[in-house]
Amino acid sequence: MGSIVEPWAITESENANATAKGSSRELRHGRTAHNMSSSSLRKKSDLRLIQKVPCKTLKNILSNLQEVILGTKLTVLFLAIPLAIIANSYHWGHPLIFGLSLTGLTPLAERVSFLTEQLAFFTGPTVGGLLNATCGNATELIIAILALANNKVAVVKYSLLGSILSNLLLVLGSSLFCGGIANIRREQRFDRKQADVNFFLLLMGLLCHLLPLFLKYATNGEASTSMINKMSLTLSRASSIVMLIAYIAYLVFQLWTHRQLFEATEEEEDDDDAYNDDVTVEETAVIGFWSGFAWLVGMTLFIALLSDYVVSTIEDASESWGLSVSFISIILLPIVGNAAEHAGAIIFAFKNKLDISLGVALGSATQISLFVVPLSVIVAWILGIKMDLNFNILETGSLALAIIITAFTLQDGTSHYMKGLVLLLCYVIIAACFFVNQIPQEKPNGMGVGLQPKNNAEGGFFSA
Repeated sequence: MGSIVEPWAITESENANATAKGSSRELRHGRTAHNMSSSSLRKKSDLRLIQKVPCKTLKNILSNLQEVILGTKLTVLFLAIPLAIIANSYHWGHPLIFGLSLTGLTPLAERVSFLTEQLAFFTGPTVGGLLNATCGNATELIIAILALANNKVAVVKYSLLGSILSNLLLVLGSSLFCGGIANIRREQRFDRKQADVNFFLLLMGLLCHLLPLFLKYATNGEASTSMINKMSLTLSRASSIVMLIAYIAYLVFQLWTHRQLFEATEEEEDDDDAYNDDVTVEETAVIGFWSGFAWLVGMTLFIALLSDYVVSTIEDASESWGLSVSFISIILLPIVGNAAEHAGAIIFAFKNKLDISLGVALGSATQISLFVVPLSVIVAWILGIKMDLNFNILETGSLALAIIITAFTLQDGTSHYMKGLVLLLCYVIIAACFFVNQIPQEKPNGMGVGLQPKNNAEGGFFSA
């Protein structure tokens, strides 16, 4: 089934290794598209040199470093992490710190996916799926929480909106376009069932954004601004609770009752020898449970550190680069922060495995819409910050059109490069809109609506 694992590759115990091997077949057929996508950026580790080290403890440490740090094609980007810390310590300039921190987040996000998959060998596919669901968008969640702690609600809303838009238009569009070009003489097909479930949930999330926005225009001047803001805030908090309930139901649907719809199928993989080799490598755990857990905690701490740098320097980077905070948050943050996951989705589209690409793009968009966004509202509520689901008319309109266009694109279960090109062009148009829009709108009583100029990020939507 899988390749023979050297006994020193698992650091904890032979029992743990046996458990991992015993569950590998079950896990293989329960791997999510997110895991499969991230695995495309991993590379085989050559452990022959480490095997010759006489000291067992040193051998275990080196093998872990080989698998976790050097086991990805993005290894070189790890250099940005110490450089960002040094730049912050020696005050080399906020724009440089911002750029280095954003670059360092890319390999960390990919490694978190790798580590959650490793832990799933020991916890089983269901708990592993829950781990992946929790950690799948860890970067966005951490940035959102840190931005809320700094009362930068605008950055939270912009970055989460940008993540959804980039998944629906940029990632999916690039996947369909590249897959269509690479398979131009054959029709690409995919299973619509998974896409339908995601679109139902995305439309429900869109409804929760539209209603607070409509409240402003439904009063006909009969209610004061403070009353409208209060109604919008109360509705948003109630809707956030409902969205979290829907997300929990989605996890039950995905991991238990209808798991077969979301499994990364392997029936079509026999014609791809290179990919089969990668799957073989990943069929058994290459690090132990406690090693994986320790690495996951360490990676999460570094994500939190770099995210804090990003949040604290985004305004200075905006002024230095001449770009608005909205453009940086909606366009640059999602592209760079999720580059590894996005690249994996495109690679699988090249291999005519659109179900995996769709699972990455739509699954990530659904998770952000129904989990990260409402959780941010609840966290803000706990912190005493007035964050609602009113993302303003321009932002909400962009989100609505992105969902509708993508749904129409995928309605027939087939794909070609023209569909991907249209999605990409739609993303370019939206990016251009946020690039040129520098006009602030009126902020009646602190719960502002509209885009703010680049030097006024903290009050972009509303202040505490």
